[in-house]
Amino acid sequence: MEGQTLSEKSEKMIEAILESYKEYPVTVRMDTENIVNKNVLIQVLEELRRILFPGFFDTNRVRSEYIKYLVGDRMEFVQYHLRKQIARVLGNDEACDQCPKSDLSNKAEKIVEEFFSKIPMIREYLYTDVQAAYDGDPAAYSTDEVIFSYPGIFAITVYRIAHELVLLGVPLIPRIMTEYAHSLTGIDINPGAAIGKYFCIDHGTGIVIGETTTIGDHVKIYQGVTLGALSTKRGQLLKGEKRHPTIGNNVTIYSGTSVLGGDTVIGDGVTIGGNAFIVKSVSAGMKVNVKNPELQYSRDSRSELEQDGFWDWVI
Repeated sequence: MEGQTLSEKSEKMIEAILESYKEYPVTVRMDTENIVNKNVLIQVLEELRRILFPGFFDTNRVRSEYIKYLVGDRMEFVQYHLRKQIARVLGNDEACDQCPKSDLSNKAEKIVEEFFSKIPMIREYLYTDVQAAYDGDPAAYSTDEVIFSYPGIFAITVYRIAHELVLLGVPLIPRIMTEYAHSLTGIDINPGAAIGKYFCIDHGTGIVIGETTTIGDHVKIYQGVTLGALSTKRGQLLKGEKRHPTIGNNVTIYSGTSVLGGDTVIGDGVTIGGNAFIVKSVSAGMKVNVKNPELQYSRDSRSELEQDGFWDWVI
């Protein structure tokens, strides 16, 4: 490339990039109006959170005498932008590939109206989640602290919004929402999961809850818990099948535990200790824990511990 001008070099670089667009078309979206705007969806989530928790995440004080108008303004913002984004993703659906814009807009409008009718129910569930987090954590000194600062409550809030959109048949958008929460909190809740009331996430980092997971009421899970699927070679062929576990009511699962498989059912009242690996059902009322490994102690700092050939620690 010696002797070429900067513009000539740039031209070749640009042509190489454009060629890669042709070679890998799945990574390109051009000449279409039906592309979702992630930044707008984040704004929608923030406005919905202000509707769900009025006064908590506002920049100015919220006055009760004006709350009706404030909710109305926020609802109008969300309806307008969410309707547009839903119409776009519906337009990407093969079944609606040639649908008139008016049909997509009308369908999106009905979905948004139905979604807003679910807001009181979402608030009811979130109240129970906040209460469960507060009741179960002696380090929490108020429910305000829980709402303001607990990453688990943020992740659950986004999940509950996204889950209702899943039930209304909205593609793509719910997953974008929950993955946004995942990126901020380290808590990965698929919007397809079904989760009951009084759901408590303690600490939360590293939690994974798969798409077909079912969770009952009064369930508490700690950091690093995976409610996942068994890995198989069938991949996409398993789409739509029950792949993730069912968790009953009043279950506690401690940190680092994996519960895997669509046939795995954890009964009511079960407690599972940390670092367990569960791929079979557990009957109601059982306590499951991993047998503690044997610890070795020594007062002689000069001598090495015997490892018995089992662990090979490198520090």
